[in-house]
Amino acid sequence: MNLLSDLNSQQQQAVSADPGAVLVLAGPGSGKTRVLTYRIGHLIVDRGLDPGSILALTFTNKAAREMRNRVSSLLKEHSIPSGDRYVTLGTFHSVAARILRREAEALPVTRDFAIFDQSDQQSLVRQIMKVFKIDTKQYHPVSIHNAISSAKNEMVSADAYQAHSYFEEVVRRVYPEYERLLRVNNALDFDDLLVMLASLLRREPLVTAHYRRNYQHILVDEFQDTNMVQYQLLRLLAGESPDLFVVGDPDQSIYRWRGADHRNVERFRKDYPDAKTYLLEQNYRSTQIILDCAMGVIDRQRGRQRKQLFTERQGGDPVVLHEAYDEADEAFFVVDTITELQDKGQVSPGDCAVMYRTNAQSRVIEEAFIRSNIPYRLVGAQRFYGRREVKDLIAYLRVIYNPKDQISLERIINTPTRGIGAKSQQAFFEIAKQGKIAPGEALVQLAQDSQSPLHAVLSPRVDTLLTDFGALLADWISMREYPVHLLMNRVIANTGYQSYIDDGTEEGIGRWENIQELLSLAEEYEGLTLQEFLEHVALISDQDTLTDSQNAPTLLTLHAAKGLEFPVVFIIGLDENILPHQRSMDDPEEMAEERRLLYVGITRAMDCLFLCRAFRRRVYGSSSYCDPSRFVRDLPQQHVQGMVPGGGMPTPVSYQQQTSWNTPAPVREIEFPPGSRVRHKTFGEGMVLESRITSGDEEVTVEFADVGLKRLIASLAGLEKLND
Repeated sequence: MNLLSDLNSQQQQAVSADPGAVLVLAGPGSGKTRVLTYRIGHLIVDRGLDPGSILALTFTNKAAREMRNRVSSLLKEHSIPSGDRYVTLGTFHSVAARILRREAEALPVTRDFAIFDQSDQQSLVRQIMKVFKIDTKQYHPVSIHNAISSAKNEMVSADAYQAHSYFEEVVRRVYPEYERLLRVNNALDFDDLLVMLASLLRREPLVTAHYRRNYQHILVDEFQDTNMVQYQLLRLLAGESPDLFVVGDPDQSIYRWRGADHRNVERFRKDYPDAKTYLLEQNYRSTQIILDCAMGVIDRQRGRQRKQLFTERQGGDPVVLHEAYDEADEAFFVVDTITELQDKGQVSPGDCAVMYRTNAQSRVIEEAFIRSNIPYRLVGAQRFYGRREVKDLIAYLRVIYNPKDQISLERIINTPTRGIGAKSQQAFFEIAKQGKIAPGEALVQLAQDSQSPLHAVLSPRVDTLLTDFGALLADWISMREYPVHLLMNRVIANTGYQSYIDDGTEEGIGRWENIQELLSLAEEYEGLTLQEFLEHVALISDQDTLTDSQNAPTLLTLHAAKGLEFPVVFIIGLDENILPHQRSMDDPEEMAEERRLLYVGITRAMDCLFLCRAFRRRVYGSSSYCDPSRFVRDLPQQHVQGMVPGGGMPTPVSYQQQTSWNTPAPVREIEFPPGSRVRHKTFGEGMVLESRITSGDEEVTVEFADVGLKRLIASLAGLEKLND
């Protein structure tokens, strides 16, 4: 069977490209994962290459698992049943961690280093700021950490960091201590995994040559989302004459805020001038009407290589543009429409997704679902991995794996409460520091060595408590090779953790259910070692928390929607200062990303798309009028039902004909716009400074020459409009 026969002509050309630098620009829904999978299959099946010489890099664990499963199935069809086992396939961070552990002798950490997740990193910054007496209200630890992360992504070390403002001066003080404490804890953060590997490859040519020989064929998914460090890593691993196959879509680059740089596509073309470029334009997801609307939005983007998206699914339902009165009205339109579509048998609840620009927008939507007694799924890693009880158990595992991990130890040393208070902890940590031993290792020493000098400097009560805890820790460490779920069960039993979190209330039961879910996860990944399980949890992403077990509408941000698809999509908040976000107004690059973000959202829809905005919206506690998003005006009017702002008359089928619910009463037009001169029978003449429609009435703020500012209801005030 010809491996390429399953592909369309554009996909075939890309997959069968000659070895060398290859850039595949893949439109949404065009089968880029399929192309990557078949490229790997083509190299192994058709070209007879060693699977062990192939390195494939993705951005999420979910994408890596999906690609490995597809590669496995494809190779089995062609009588290579275990070929996928030899392909190195994973995220940038997981592959970097793997290499760094192999090359640990050349690093400032040992082979069993811990990987601090975002919460741990921020806790470390907060701890440093407390020691340095830096006001955490004036300078937020999250902002300080983000600045450090940005510096690392630009490969700026703590020594090289330059301050040009008061805020950056705080960063300059915190950054070196942050690095020092990471090393004290024998830990790396996410950025270190990439930066340290790039630094290693630069200074160790023999190591670089080794991995270039190992990975002679490199493939990259979502190339537009690479940052500068990742791009430099690819350059270092690939060399000057690489077989480097990258797939991406600059039109879907939406992660600039976390370092992604879509300009890497242009850097690739510049650095590899002989690179072949292939376009994937046939979409297998959406109707042509949805694609035309998406192209209407993205074609306004300057300096891009245009792709003419097409599909065999010609026509389709028009896109519904709905203007609600306010955000609550908008939310109930979404809920009512989903209910109506479900009642008609057109969709199941799980077919529907509600997307928004910011997490704060979910509150009103959630309330609408709750009041309607409709279950929903809220996508986001914080729903599970950010919960206290889950982080407690993970901290236990991390200390068991790496007793030098003081941050995790501080979390669990008195959780559940065992009488080791803050002062006792501080004294113990100081004693361990003076003895030049990590606190976790000191605990084990207390339990295993009755002659340890540490016993002499601790009070009898604290010595007994710490020795008992050290004995537990030593026992758990001896079980490192056990399946992770068995190790967790032992920790839970030894510490009485279930009774600590489950107090019989609904909240307590829910906390215990979260622990049971974590145990289920460990059982599901029973083949992983403790190290691999901890890396899996540390590198988890928003989309990795999404499962198909619950048949309910999905609520998620547009950023989290990347890579997903739904038969019915609602995008809410299509108003100026929301989408595009107000932070983008003065930055052309930010504004361009906002346009790409809407493009991504539109192209998640398979069959039906509803675009929603509100006439007025409450923001930061104040209700005000909203201007329609500038992007809505770019929609092709012939494909839209409803009023297109600035586009003239509504299209033939009105909103009332599309749904069965009742719209608010028509809002009266403004009679006294700002700048109008008016006369009041009591206050005299004045000028209108502000005018707004509130509950159907026009409310005006007028500055009168004699009495100053007055706020009036125009219909009651008897205002007379004067000629200029």
